[in-house]
Amino acid sequence: MIFNVTHITKYEYNAPVSYCHNIATLRPRESKGQELLDYTIQITPEPTEISERIDFFGNYITRFSIQTEHKILKVTTRSKIKRDYAKFQESFKSPTCKNITMNNALLALQGMDPEVLEAKQYILESIFIRRTDKDIREYAELSFKGNRSIFDAAYELMQRIYTDFDFDSEFSTISTPIEEVMKEKKGVCQDFAQIAIACIRSVGLPARYISGYIETLPPPGKVKLVGADASHAWFAIFIPGFGWVDFDPTNNMIPKDQHIVVGWGRDYYDVPPLKGVVYGSGQSKLKVSVDIAAVE
Repeated sequence: MIFNVTHITKYEYNAPVSYCHNIATLRPRESKGQELLDYTIQITPEPTEISERIDFFGNYITRFSIQTEHKILKVTTRSKIKRDYAKFQESFKSPTCKNITMNNALLALQGMDPEVLEAKQYILESIFIRRTDKDIREYAELSFKGNRSIFDAAYELMQRIYTDFDFDSEFSTISTPIEEVMKEKKGVCQDFAQIAIACIRSVGLPARYISGYIETLPPPGKVKLVGADASHAWFAIFIPGFGWVDFDPTNNMIPKDQHIVVGWGRDYYDVPPLKGVVYGSGQSKLKVSVDIAAVE
């Protein structure tokens, strides 16, 4: 499938901003079953300086600064993406994926294979995911047991989070601790992904945070609304000898073609769509819209 994605981020300030410096993680990366066909970024006002690089995790990062006074900052990206991820779902039924137990994996993770060494960084603590909550470890251990398939355990964990947690866009912010999300059993997709990652890391296995988009299909008979699609987040677990497998606990499913990957890291802190600093004395109002259109 081919998708056109438009992502608009708009900051409105109630007092002039004299300077801002920003980092954007908005360009979709090449990944398994995904190819970036075209990409543009438009920034208003025009940046004084702008550059692009690839970060430690292989994500595309755009740095830009605006050194002229402004009251509105608008960043618009347009991407054309080819997705063919669904074909990999059959491989998840293979013995190399389904038959790897937690005991097998923990033993394999002691090795020095380059793929294993790369994955082991996703076991460590990160900015938003610390090993401080025994409730998270206990929650994880209900699914992850020594002789059980990692794939089956991760699938069950995804289902449990979907069942046990309520989606509540008013409850949490980016800075809400995962311990609080765990206690209250509610949050949004970023929270659910980070809860799953915290659980997996607590038993010694690698897990990473995936930032991207999901095409939301309208109810039967209804016209799809422009801007109704959203930035999305899910998680992936590393299975030694097989590789990474994605899970979406918000929607209780293994991602398909409508899940578009922008980037990945240890948690949300590594791949926010836009972050930066501004010099000004006022407050800001943020508006974000994402539209995903499948190309016929």
